[in-house]
Amino acid sequence: MKKTATFLCSILCCTAAFAQMVIDGVRLEPPRQDGIWVRPAQDTPSMAVWGFADGIRVGINPPGRPRGLLDIYAPYLGAGDMNIINYIAMEPIVASSQNRGYSELESSALDGVQGKQFRSSDTPERPATWDKLHPARGTVAVEDGKQTLTVWIFCEKFDNGADVYVRLRFIEGSPYQFELQAFASAQSAPLDKFILTATMGNKMRLRRLYAAGGVTKLSHDLWPDYRDKWFTPYEYTFLKDMVRDRKGGAWVLAYPTETEADYQNAVYEEGTFKGWDYKGIPATQYWCCPLPQDEMYSVVNGRYTYWAIYKTIPGGIAFENFELVEPFRQGAVYYFGIDPDKPAKIIKRINRIK
Repeated sequence: MKKTATFLCSILCCTAAFAQMVIDGVRLEPPRQDGIWVRPAQDTPSMAVWGFADGIRVGINPPGRPRGLLDIYAPYLGAGDMNIINYIAMEPIVASSQNRGYSELESSALDGVQGKQFRSSDTPERPATWDKLHPARGTVAVEDGKQTLTVWIFCEKFDNGADVYVRLRFIEGSPYQFELQAFASAQSAPLDKFILTATMGNKMRLRRLYAAGGVTKLSHDLWPDYRDKWFTPYEYTFLKDMVRDRKGGAWVLAYPTETEADYQNAVYEEGTFKGWDYKGIPATQYWCCPLPQDEMYSVVNGRYTYWAIYKTIPGGIAFENFELVEPFRQGAVYYFGIDPDKPAKIIKRINRIK
């Protein structure tokens, strides 16, 4: 995965960007609490953020920040309400070329700026225009006795011809995860894969990957001699080795090796951007697919230095990109979570799913 130093600066300078919250000279209101939810304010310019009042949240297009990413907030971890913990990028691969699209890296065909434009909608119909000041509020409903909050996120067409979008849904009772349902439009080039990848594992310095049977993979063991400034080769975990629930769902979990005290006392190489400094508590990040195909596998790569600035990561090499991969299916469902519980406790919960 290739990124630029300019893009890095815009990603990490979060304090100034959120203090401004201004687009075209118009100040954006922060998301408003609405019962158990937060969502964009009604009838006034607002930030595009949806999720739980007391849980995980997802945003797009924050002022002064890069486009083409789902921004993941986890205020319950103690690192700040508007501190982005990870990102999810859309990376479709078309059948004819096998070239992967990069939502956060490709330039927009609409204005030439880096990052494909994301648009939000309350329906599965693509908005005709991009209203930067008034994002969709999301639709609150009751499904199977639980409240849900749903919003649709559309990406402009990729350079490889892919035209994709996702349904983002939060479900009452699961405050630390959200659902992503993947779609391609009728105008899209045929897809081989539509990969949703969590791109910033080094914010929390994830180092342990959990597979079936209590097996763990440690970043230091996977790449013990890697000291270069690029991404490591991929590490694969195939479906047969993934954590499974009794419904057949497939899970892969990642966790830091550091404690909260380690985060507080971490020493960063001089010149490291402040945005990499994580002061929250350790948490488990995970992907789940409730109906995996036999070809599914999980992928991680690692970095020894922070991307683009090449400053060494405290504690050594850690995971960066973290994703599930399988052949494209229209409407495939995935879950991404950031849970304050440790992996062993979450796996016990997974084992009880039936």
